[in-house]
Amino acid sequence: MAITDFLPKEYGYVVIILVFYCFLNLWMGAQVGKARKRYNVPYPTLYAIESENKDAKLFNCVQRGHQNSLEMMPMYFILMILGGMKHPSICAVLGLVYNVSRFFYFKGYATGDPMKRLTIGKYGFLGLLGLMICTISFGVTLIRS
Repeated sequence: MAITDFLPKEYGYVVIILVFYCFLNLWMGAQVGKARKRYNVPYPTLYAIESENKDAKLFNCVQRGHQNSLEMMPMYFILMILGGMKHPSICAVLGLVYNVSRFFYFKGYATGDPMKRLTIGKYGFLGLLGLMICTISFGVTLIRS
């Protein structure tokens, strides 16, 4: 039995959007590495201390933007994977919305003003809400079948 026998062909879009997020995550990690050099925050220090580093807030905002994306990643991935089994096209669009909003969330946070993360970044939660609805729909379908 081939995987295409039970997954719709549109599920490929879900896969591509998830890989796109992986590239986004790698890029965010690289930005944190650059910020470490720029603001003199050596490994393994996770967050800079303001009393020890005048640029601590700037570095911490870059780090926090990436860290928050890592914290949200497991939920995002599972919702995409499961919801996409029933609603692949809808989940792919919602995932794209989430990915784009995550980029702007990170860019806004990295300015050093945490409120700027929400200018466009806040729309990622609409993407997640839509993915939750798609995943619930998939679960209900499984229960009823």
